[in-house]
Amino acid sequence: MAMSAGGVREDEPMMEMNMTPLIDVLLVLLVMFIITIPVMTHAVKLDMPRATNAPSTVQPEVINLEIDFDGTILWNGTPVPDIDTLDAYFRREAQKDPQPELHIRPSKRVDYDVVARVLASAQRNQLLKIGFVGNEQFM
Repeated sequence: MAMSAGGVREDEPMMEMNMTPLIDVLLVLLVMFIITIPVMTHAVKLDMPRATNAPSTVQPEVINLEIDFDGTILWNGTPVPDIDTLDAYFRREAQKDPQPELHIRPSKRVDYDVVARVLASAQRNQLLKIGFVGNEQFM
């Protein structure tokens, strides 16, 4: 702090606030906040594909599964009447060697519940190659 030369009487109050205690308290609070924050350990389990050295020369079969805005499921352009029929289709395709690729194209306005049920059915029937196409509509 600078010294003031004359003009200020001793019985007048100081007009400036002492910032040192305020800064000390803020630093102590900051250190306490950093120490007491729990370590965030969120983990998402992902089953990543395994790398193989041999390139595949066989072109896999592709199943185009479209889900319309009203929940209608289309298997390669053919409507699927219900989820039980879809399960039967998935079981039949899971038996093939090599397994076909399942390309899911949900509508932008479809309920998430319908898509989740289709994905759960595919997983339940051991389909391994599942992918979403047409993601640019959601950008």
